[in-house]
Amino acid sequence: MSWLLNLHKTYEANSEQVGTIEVKHNGQEYTLLPVSHTTQNAQVEVDLNQSGEFFRARVLGKDETSTLIPCTENSASRAGSVVSPYPLHDKLIYTAGDYNDYVADKKQTTHYQEYIKQLKEWAESPFATEKVKIIYRYVSKGSLIRDLVDNKILAVDEHNKLISKWHDKYKPLYSDKPEIFSAVAGEQESVFVRFTVVEAGKVAIPVWKDSEMFASFIQFYEQKLGNDAYCYVTGDKKPSTERHANKIRNAGDKAKLISANDTSGFTFRGRFSESNEAVSISYDASQKAHNALKWLINRQAKIIDNRVFLVWGNEKTNVPDIAEDSFSMMWGNILPTEQLQQASAKVASTDKDVAEQFKKALRGYLHGLLTDLGSASSRINILLLDSATTGRMAVLYYRDLDAEKYFERIEDWHSKCTWLHRYRKNKDGKFVSFYGAPSTRDIAFAAYGSNANEKIVKGLMERMLPCMIDKRKIPLDIERSAIQRSSSPQSMEQWEWEKTLSITCALIKSVTEGYDVALDPNQNDRDYLFGRLLALADILERRVLKTQNEKRATNAIRYMNSFARYPERTWKTIQAGLQPYQARLGVKAIDIAKTIDEVASRIPYEKFNNEPLSGKYLLGYYSQRHEWYQRSKQDDDKQEELEMTSE
Repeated sequence: MSWLLNLHKTYEANSEQVGTIEVKHNGQEYTLLPVSHTTQNAQVEVDLNQSGEFFRARVLGKDETSTLIPCTENSASRAGSVVSPYPLHDKLIYTAGDYNDYVADKKQTTHYQEYIKQLKEWAESPFATEKVKIIYRYVSKGSLIRDLVDNKILAVDEHNKLISKWHDKYKPLYSDKPEIFSAVAGEQESVFVRFTVVEAGKVAIPVWKDSEMFASFIQFYEQKLGNDAYCYVTGDKKPSTERHANKIRNAGDKAKLISANDTSGFTFRGRFSESNEAVSISYDASQKAHNALKWLINRQAKIIDNRVFLVWGNEKTNVPDIAEDSFSMMWGNILPTEQLQQASAKVASTDKDVAEQFKKALRGYLHGLLTDLGSASSRINILLLDSATTGRMAVLYYRDLDAEKYFERIEDWHSKCTWLHRYRKNKDGKFVSFYGAPSTRDIAFAAYGSNANEKIVKGLMERMLPCMIDKRKIPLDIERSAIQRSSSPQSMEQWEWEKTLSITCALIKSVTEGYDVALDPNQNDRDYLFGRLLALADILERRVLKTQNEKRATNAIRYMNSFARYPERTWKTIQAGLQPYQARLGVKAIDIAKTIDEVASRIPYEKFNNEPLSGKYLLGYYSQRHEWYQRSKQDDDKQEELEMTSE
């Protein structure tokens, strides 16, 4: 129950956000829902005047359909043929008293009677607002569909019945296809209607955004809740509920986290006769926890193949996500320190400097966070959700850490699983280098490729979390898969291989101490030295190809996979192929040839064999190549400076 309790605390800590409309990057609106409220997509908006009479109506555009509506326990979870109206806004079958006059096949039974009875009770209660009373006066007239037809919102056939679906045979009746058929996915009778009230021809505050309306229904509905019981979430004695919210990931999501509607067969698995004997949760706690969860998912969760990855703080919800890469933290307004960005921009041989700057920035952010909260006991939550069926959702992973412990784990991961990467772009759209840890999604990219199925990606991301949060070792199959793909550069484009290689090096470094981007000339590990040899062969041949404007792969790249499995045998082939290129370069090849001889001589005779190489050879390959190109760049800069001086 700790995840429910922390969601409840998050709701209480952010109660000032209740009803405040926020907009996602795709233009979709969302909010922290009030208690006893949910969201629905409406297709038609009806405006009423102060006398409770029809004023106008319009078909809503796709970007304005989301509507915050009051709901009861029953209506929030209604399904199938169950008659359970929403208290205010609803479908035509509930809100239109003249429904049977316009619909031929699907007859209205008690839908309208139940709806108007419930609305009347609210409108006549001491908690009712003037807007509730106006809407009640209008819908009690039972003329909704007639008004919508008269105002060309809904379309009828020659028999004055609603047209279920548009067909060309209705063109003689309508010169243009009515707009409603583009707004509603199903039949016209399934249209969802929302009401609002105008003053002097203008809408001051829409009903679905009016905090006074929210409070009115909450107070009214509190009087109708059941008997008090001890809440297993908060420990308080309040009215309990057995009906919990759905629509957790999106408006069409039917899966529930808490459900107890199995009243036949293996009811509660044979352990209890009533569901509340297993667990009792108050209506208030359930509403606040689920509403906080929906809000957080909209604000900051990552959703991959319907699996939710969510990290949040109870008081300050927006905290660094440990699953993101270091680049996102450095340039994503989480750790916006100038020194950190400058150090990461150099990355020639300053990887330790960058790591130290990252730690300082992270500690500064933590200090600011704790100062804002005024407490060192702030909690950080990591939650994974997914559903195996359309009706049931499960918590796959949950951890609750204090803020200092969480930031300690971020610092450890982003200091341990680090390498030099060049696959991210800055705000200007240019590729930049950064030293740090890759994101879990990019680790999936390295292990399984850019076209990997999202089911595989989300599985890997779940498996990587304990490595970050609990300091466990990276699963061996993930590491091996990344190494194997990095050893096959011919199977992918250059940019993809470079990205895969740097991420793989970060994974290997995280499980192997004593290695870094900067070349270690004193490292005598056999696999590391073989990797250096491969890099030197690649550099030598590429130098010749560059002068001839050839872009084909070098022999070192072509034979890389074979080299990883049979290093001694493959090196003979690669070295033999280097002879023509050495001859073309002449004296310019002496420096590389000397380095090749020096590196090869450090491999003991008995270890110069065909035993397969470990991932360390990739570290040697990357570091040797990086060091050589950095040296060449410095030499070019010195030459350019010398020429400018002589001029």
